[in-house]
Amino acid sequence: MNLDLEIARAATLRPIHEIAAKFGIPDDAVEPYGRHKAKIGLTFIDSLDSRPDGALVLVTGISPTPAGEGKTTTTVGLGDALNRLGKRAAICLREPSLGPSFGRKGGAAGGGYAQVVPMDQINLHFTGDFHAITAANNLLAAMIDNSVYWGNPLGIDTRRISWRRCLDMNDRALRSIAGSLGGVANGFPREDGFDITVASEVMAVFCLARNLQDLQARLGRTIVAQTRDGTYITAADIKADGAMAVLLRDAIAPNLVQTLEGSPALVHGGPFANIAHGCNSVMATRLGLKLADIVVTEAGFGADLGGEKFLDIKCRSAGLKPACAVVVATVRALKMHGGVARDALAPENVAAVTLGIANLRRHVENMQKFGLPVVVAVNHFTGDTDAEFAAIRDSMAALGIEAISCTHWADGGAGAEALAQAVIGRIAAGSAAYQPLYSLDMTLADKIRAIAQGIYRASDIAMPDGVAKALKSFEASGFGGVPVCIAKTQYSFTADPTVMGAPVGHVLPVREVRLSAGAGFVVAICGDIMTMPGLPRVPAAESIYLRDDGEIEGLF
Repeated sequence: MNLDLEIARAATLRPIHEIAAKFGIPDDAVEPYGRHKAKIGLTFIDSLDSRPDGALVLVTGISPTPAGEGKTTTTVGLGDALNRLGKRAAICLREPSLGPSFGRKGGAAGGGYAQVVPMDQINLHFTGDFHAITAANNLLAAMIDNSVYWGNPLGIDTRRISWRRCLDMNDRALRSIAGSLGGVANGFPREDGFDITVASEVMAVFCLARNLQDLQARLGRTIVAQTRDGTYITAADIKADGAMAVLLRDAIAPNLVQTLEGSPALVHGGPFANIAHGCNSVMATRLGLKLADIVVTEAGFGADLGGEKFLDIKCRSAGLKPACAVVVATVRALKMHGGVARDALAPENVAAVTLGIANLRRHVENMQKFGLPVVVAVNHFTGDTDAEFAAIRDSMAALGIEAISCTHWADGGAGAEALAQAVIGRIAAGSAAYQPLYSLDMTLADKIRAIAQGIYRASDIAMPDGVAKALKSFEASGFGGVPVCIAKTQYSFTADPTVMGAPVGHVLPVREVRLSAGAGFVVAICGDIMTMPGLPRVPAAESIYLRDDGEIEGLF
């Protein structure tokens, strides 16, 4: 049996009403989904507008490796530790996608004694939010084709339908398809394709909306196609925005669960950080800030992806001002960035750790560019040696950064108390001076270049003429003043997943750009990144099954 799952099953969970009461949420605002998970009523959330906000802490990490970093585990451990120290702390996470759960990465509920629970339910259907998002996305797709079928009153050019269907599963066979085949009764044949649900613009809209009204307005602004003369067609033109909002009405309420130690956790929304903006919902984050002294939230993958997008897109859109950033690393992952193969990570190798620290150093420096004080959390593995940690500690000390060894996987919140003390100190110092990396007045190409050069340390960007022309077209249509969302591999600062460490001087190839007018950003797709992932040679799904007693085995 997987140890994480064994630990989760052995835990005694408190009824969700008790967790809500501890968090200051009245009974009548709790909409339970079973005994241990619930949604929080929107009327109650609206009533909190006048309350001051708590402090916001971002947990991000180094460029991920197969050795693992434990960013979600650290987020949970830090939240538990803050509560152990007498702070009123809440945790804000994204919901796991079924794609990674059945693919390669696994679930996203933490691990060891730093988990959110019920882990198996969170990693599967949870409260049905992703199903609602998938349905809303595909309703819009169906209504676009239906409008074309019934006389095409909006004059949609079927070659310029940009809206794609979605599915919350890794399925490479659906990336590019031909639809409406089989004769006149089935519509007009055209090329189409699927994205994974977490890459859908509906997911981005869902996570950035401040309330139901903002949700419907953003859905309505979503651009789905063009006419032959280039006029944009929106979801509101298709008259789909109202029905889409109806499908999302219940899903938009944040989900409340608990950690193994009984800390409140708001788990809501789930865009990937390599192909979307990689942060949990604004509604959940703002709810946490109104109810807690400190909110600990996680952004996906490395600080160059989820961290940058959290700061340049989410914080700017929602008016959030984080007080501190925690950058998570492991000795094992730094060895891989230092050139050690995955099957040779066990022996002590201070030299490789020292080489790999270049990746950690760059992520730390990048977070400082946003005006945030930084703490480094070294997620401890049993094979780590004192000399390896000392190399990290001393290297960070030279930058004026504290690096702390954390044992929350094995010890729960107690193993992250030193990290929590450091975070409390940074918040109390009040030294944060958050600012985005780039101005919205810059051209879209210059915004992409600012991220490539300032965060990835590229020498420049490379765009085909068609991409450059598309960016100019977006600007001419009034969409120049939005942030950009880079879609690229999570494994490297470059667009090549095999280039580890801290490369400089490379060129970022921008393959395609997409206008996400509802979400309020432009997506720049770089290198070979796919918005519909495929399953690995041996998917995790092969090892997931039901035992004779009905319990799930193999899900982690």
